[in-house]
Amino acid sequence: MSARHGVPPRGLMSTKRSPFFEGHFGRMFRALPMAKFGTTDDENIKNLTGLGSAMSADFDPPKDGKDDEESGIPALYTYLGQFIDHDITFDPASVLQKQNDPDALVDFRTPALDLDNVYGRGPSDQPYMYDGGNAFLLGDALQGGDPRAKDLPRNTANPRRALIGDPRNDENTIVSQLQGLFLRFHNRTVDENPGLELAEIQRLVRYHYQYVVLNDFLPRIVHSSVLKELKTGPRYDSRKLEFYHWKNDPFMPVEFSVAAYRLGHSMVRPGYRLNDTVLLPIFPVPRQGLREGLTGFRAMNPAWGIDWGRFIDVDIRNYDGTPDDQKKRLQFAYRIDTSLVNPLGDLPPAVASNPSSLAQRNLERAWRLGLPSGQSVARAMRIKPLADKDIIIGKALDKPEAPVATIVDVSKVFANNCPLWTYILAEAAHHREAVRIPVKENVTINTPRLGPVGGRIVAEVFLGLLFGDKTSLLSQDPDWQPKQGANYALKDFVNYALGR
Repeated sequence: MSARHGVPPRGLMSTKRSPFFEGHFGRMFRALPMAKFGTTDDENIKNLTGLGSAMSADFDPPKDGKDDEESGIPALYTYLGQFIDHDITFDPASVLQKQNDPDALVDFRTPALDLDNVYGRGPSDQPYMYDGGNAFLLGDALQGGDPRAKDLPRNTANPRRALIGDPRNDENTIVSQLQGLFLRFHNRTVDENPGLELAEIQRLVRYHYQYVVLNDFLPRIVHSSVLKELKTGPRYDSRKLEFYHWKNDPFMPVEFSVAAYRLGHSMVRPGYRLNDTVLLPIFPVPRQGLREGLTGFRAMNPAWGIDWGRFIDVDIRNYDGTPDDQKKRLQFAYRIDTSLVNPLGDLPPAVASNPSSLAQRNLERAWRLGLPSGQSVARAMRIKPLADKDIIIGKALDKPEAPVATIVDVSKVFANNCPLWTYILAEAAHHREAVRIPVKENVTINTPRLGPVGGRIVAEVFLGLLFGDKTSLLSQDPDWQPKQGANYALKDFVNYALGR
């Protein structure tokens, strides 16, 4: 554990409330009461199970053509969000079945955007990740996409586990190959800067990554009006952080990790086309005849190399899915709303069970950690809460096929008492922006983005982690820009890693 995050570990679940002011996990809104959805544990679980079911869509097969559920956000940003989460949080000891004190959870990741999920403990402690020098080892060749694509380096046991800084970055095919791009970005930086020490190479890679997070990723998922409130002129201003404060070192708020930043679950498509010949669901669905999926923790199928132009605008594709261009179409993330695709509503037993619904797991976890309701948090932020009629449960389509359901249609117990995660997703669907999407045609999409509650929580935590890290871009050199210029974005990061 990093020395600069030196809060001593505490026993997990040892007390109902930790005597310490804060830990690696903690609360932004400590004074707010826990939201309850029944008078007994069984009633709480029953009502949350009903809401989780309502938030889980019917089965939807994998597809890559034009889709009314698509946002204006290229699909790779979904998995960049997952990658970032693995960089800043790691809580292997918390279990869903226990009431947890978030102050007593131990974050085995440093709560910082420092790429420790890539660099691990460095070549002296984890030499098997490196080539004997400053570059990372890569694995076996992959076909179907980039001709120089490689799998992650792996051990020889069965299944062959990836030898990387955070094993979670091998949990699905897409985030695994994104991890590979970070390794290749680092290696190219090493090759092009032969006189630099490893620490300086790492600083350059981190700065590019942090620049993308600040100037590309956050504006994709957070409404522009929220980000504007956190700036003085063109710069983010630490004095504008109103709700995320810490005593000694930054901590990971559970309102962020268990609610607001779980927005990415609603952005996941039912499946993805990796290349010309491979279109797969995110998980196997045997009852639908889909016996293979994009699950990880195994050697990559060598035919599953990603054509990155299908995930990020490194190539400009047609949007309308016309026959001549459909094979090469850029895929977009699904909209941020209160609907999760069906494969996430019935996870395979090897991934999760009891419950197998990801929506239900999120809702139960937040309840067991004592999170307040969305309306309670909104009022604490001096924001007028959404009316119950505006908390829509389901897909945020421009033209819904059937009458929409509201939170109180699920159960009256949720009247003015919406679980924080659901509230934040509904708020995003309520706050849309017209987004010009990166395709040949002049196309804009009304894209949901995190609003005043969810967007503020996410943005303040990202900014706070960077301002609280004395080695970060914002702390050391806030005027730094990549040599490609101020408009540097994820597509530029990907192109550099690909050697373009």
